[in-house]
Amino acid sequence: MTDNHKKPEQEDELLAAGCEQEKARPPKGVYLLPNLFTTGALFSGFYAVIASMNGQFEAAAIAIFVAMLFDGLDGRVARMTNTQSAFGAEYDSLADMVSFGVAPALVAFTWALDDLGKLGWFAAFIYVAGTALRLARFNTQIGSVDKRYFIGLPSPAAAAAVAGLIWVCTVFEFSAEDFSVIIAAYVGLAGVLMVSNVLYYSFKDVDLKGKVPFVILAAIVLAIAVISISPPVFLWLLFVVYALSGPVLWVLRRKRHLSK
Repeated sequence: MTDNHKKPEQEDELLAAGCEQEKARPPKGVYLLPNLFTTGALFSGFYAVIASMNGQFEAAAIAIFVAMLFDGLDGRVARMTNTQSAFGAEYDSLADMVSFGVAPALVAFTWALDDLGKLGWFAAFIYVAGTALRLARFNTQIGSVDKRYFIGLPSPAAAAAVAGLIWVCTVFEFSAEDFSVIIAAYVGLAGVLMVSNVLYYSFKDVDLKGKVPFVILAAIVLAIAVISISPPVFLWLLFVVYALSGPVLWVLRRKRHLSK
C-alpha cells in the first residue's frame, strides 16, 4: 500500500522552497509619490526639447529649471516618506539623462550650435556623453564616497548653467550667432567638468529638520529676494559660480598641498 500523505520533513522542505520563490519574485507595484516627481522632471525635459524645436528658447530654458525642481524633490520625498526603491533610483537616473543630458544639449544646439556644423554637434555630444558618464559613475559609487562631496559637476547644475545662459541671452535679446564658438566651448566645458575628478560640495549634510541661526534664515530670504529681481541673470550666475567653485577649490587645495 502506498502512502499518499507527505512526510512532515517533506512538507517543511516544500514550504521553505515556496518562501524562497516568494522572496525571489519582484515586488508588485511601485511607490507613487516620488515617481510622480520623477515623471514631472522627465516631462519637463521632454517639453524643453519640443519648445526649442518650435523656437521657444525661453520656455525651453525655464522647463529645464522646472525639471531641476522636480528632481530635487523626488529624492527628498522618497527619504521623508520611506519610499526609496531600486526602481525609483533607476527611473530617476534615466529621467536625469533626458532632462539634464539630452535636453540641454539639444536646446543649445538648436539655439546656437547648429550654424557651426560639425563643431556644434561635437560640443553638444561632448555634453551628452559627459552626462551619461557622470550618471553611470555616480550610480556605481553610491555608498562608497563621502556624501558631502560630488565627484565632478552634478548634471542638474551643468544643465542649469547651460539653460541659464540661453535664458539670459533670450530675455535680453543677445544674438547667439555673434559668439557661437564661445557657446560651443562653454557647453563642451560643462560636459568635461561632469566627468572630471573635481570635488563639489553636495549640501547633503545640511539638516533641514534641525535648528539654524537666525542669520542663515535672513540670508536665505535675502538671496530669494535678489534672485526675484532678475531670475534669469541671478540663477545663471548662481550656477556658474557653483560650477567654478570646484576648480577654484581644487587649485587652492593644490597650492596648500605643495606649500606643505
